[in-house]
Amino acid sequence: MAPGHLVHSHAHEEDLPGTVNLRAAEGDDTAFGQALYPVPAEDPNDPLQWPAWKKSMILLVCALYSFLGNCALLGPSVYIGLYAKEFGISPTKASDLVSYPNLAFGFGSLILVPLYLKIGRRPVMLISMVFFCAGLIGASQATTFGGLMACRIIHGFGSGVCEALPVQLVNDVFFLHERGLRIGYYTIALCFGSTGPLYAGYMLAGGYSWKLYFYVVFAFAVALLIAAFFVVEETAYKRVSPTTSPGSTLTTDKVADASHTEFASSVPTRKTFAQQLKVWNGIDHEQEFWIMIPRSFTYFLVPQVLWVATSFGIYIGLGALAFNYTFPLKITAPPYNWSETNSGLITIATFLGFLLALPFLSSSDRLAAHYTRKNGGIREAEMRLGVMLPAMIVAPAGVILYGLAAQNNLHWIAYFFGVGMDQWGALFYFSFTLAYAVDSYNANTSEMLIAMNLGKQAISFGMGIYLLDWILENGFSVTISGIFASVLLANNLVLLIFMVWGKRIRIFMSKTWLARLHRGTIKSVEVA
Repeated sequence: MAPGHLVHSHAHEEDLPGTVNLRAAEGDDTAFGQALYPVPAEDPNDPLQWPAWKKSMILLVCALYSFLGNCALLGPSVYIGLYAKEFGISPTKASDLVSYPNLAFGFGSLILVPLYLKIGRRPVMLISMVFFCAGLIGASQATTFGGLMACRIIHGFGSGVCEALPVQLVNDVFFLHERGLRIGYYTIALCFGSTGPLYAGYMLAGGYSWKLYFYVVFAFAVALLIAAFFVVEETAYKRVSPTTSPGSTLTTDKVADASHTEFASSVPTRKTFAQQLKVWNGIDHEQEFWIMIPRSFTYFLVPQVLWVATSFGIYIGLGALAFNYTFPLKITAPPYNWSETNSGLITIATFLGFLLALPFLSSSDRLAAHYTRKNGGIREAEMRLGVMLPAMIVAPAGVILYGLAAQNNLHWIAYFFGVGMDQWGALFYFSFTLAYAVDSYNANTSEMLIAMNLGKQAISFGMGIYLLDWILENGFSVTISGIFASVLLANNLVLLIFMVWGKRIRIFMSKTWLARLHRGTIKSVEVA
C-alpha cells in the first residue's frame, strides 16, 4: 500500500450474520483476491486506516499485558505448599490463592468492558494497569493469608480486562482476513502466561522468598504501563454504515459513481502525536452502562459464544489449574523426590506444546480464504474450522496420558508428553473458537466478550476449586483421565456440529427474539 493511501472496499455482510460478500469491485483493495472487510471510513483516524506498524505495536502491548496478567495469576501455584506451611492452612485452602483471583480475573470484565465502551478503550486499559500494579506491590508486602488474598484479587480483577481488550482491539484495527492470525498472537501470549510457575519456581533457588516473584512482575507491569501510555491510541471509532445495501450488486459504472460520491469530500487530517496521547476523550452517552451488564448474560444462549466459554474454561481448568496444582505436589513426593525449585518445570511442556502450534496460527485464515474463493467470494464463518480437527483428538489423549502417569507413577517424561499434547490442542481451541464466534455473531461484540470471560473463568474455577479433594477421594486416573478427559472430548466434538450445521444454527438464531434484542441495542457500527 502506497504511503498515504486510504483503503477502499465494497465488501459487505449479507443479511445473515457471519456470511460476508468479499467479491472485489474495480478499485477495491484486496487480500487473498478478496475485498477488505470491514469497510473503513475515508478518514486516516479510522483505526482500520492506521499503518501496519502502529497496529502491530498496539497488539504487542495487549499481548504482553495478557502474558503478564496470566503470569501473575498462575505463577504462585508452585507456592501452594509454602503458603500452607507459612499460614498454617491446608493445601486445598492455600490453592484458594490461585482459584479466587482466577475467578476475579474473569469477573473484572463485567465492570471494565462496559466501562471501556462508555469512556474509551485507552483510559480503561491504563486504569486497569494501575490496579494491576497496585495489587502486585501489595502482594509483595503481604504478611497474612487474608492480606495476600485481597491483593491477589485486586491485581486479578484489574488485569482481567486484558482478555477482552485484545480481542476488541483486534476487531477495531484489523480486517476480517487478518483476525485469525492476530487473535492467535494474543492467545499465544495468553497461553505462555501459564509458564509463570516455571519462573516462580526458579526464583526460590536464589534463596529469596515467594515475594520476589511479585516484585519482578510488578517491575515489568510498570514498564508496560509506560509503553501503553505512548503506544495504545484510542481505537473506538464510530463508522457510518456503507450506503450500498447488502443485497445489491455493483456494476463497474455504479462502483465508479459510488466511489466518486463517497470519497469526493475532503479527507480529515490525522491527529497529531500529542492528540493521540490524550487519555480522556469524553463519555459516550449513547452507551448504556448498567443495562449492558445483565444483557451480556443473554449471550450464553448463543451457541457459538457458549462454545468459546466452555472451550476456554475447560482448557484453563486443565492446563492452568489441574496440571499446575497437581504436578508440584506429585513430583516433590516419592518416587520422584524433585526439589520445590524444579517443581515448575512442567511449564516447559506447556511452552513446547504452544511453540509447536505456532506455525498453524494463520492456517484458519488461509483455509477460509481458500473456501471463499471456491464459493465465489462469499465467506461463511465456518470456513475456518477445519484446521481444528487434529486438535480435537490430540488434546484429550494428552489428558488421559497425564492422569495415567500420575496414577501409576510413570516416568516423568509421560507427564510432559501429556501436558504438551493437551496444550498443543488448546491453542487451536483458544484461537479459532474465538475467531469463529466473533465472525458468526457480531452484534455488540463487547457484550459477547463479557459472557465469554465470565463463562470460562467460572468453569475453570469450578474445575480447580476442589480438584485436590477429588483426586484424594477418587484418584488421578478417575478424576483426570476419566472425568476431565471425557468432558474435554465432549466439548471438542462440538466442532463437528458447527462444521456441519453451523450455518443452519446461524440462520435459526437470526430469526429469534435474541437476535432482535441484540440488533436493537447496537449504538454504533461495531468494528466486527
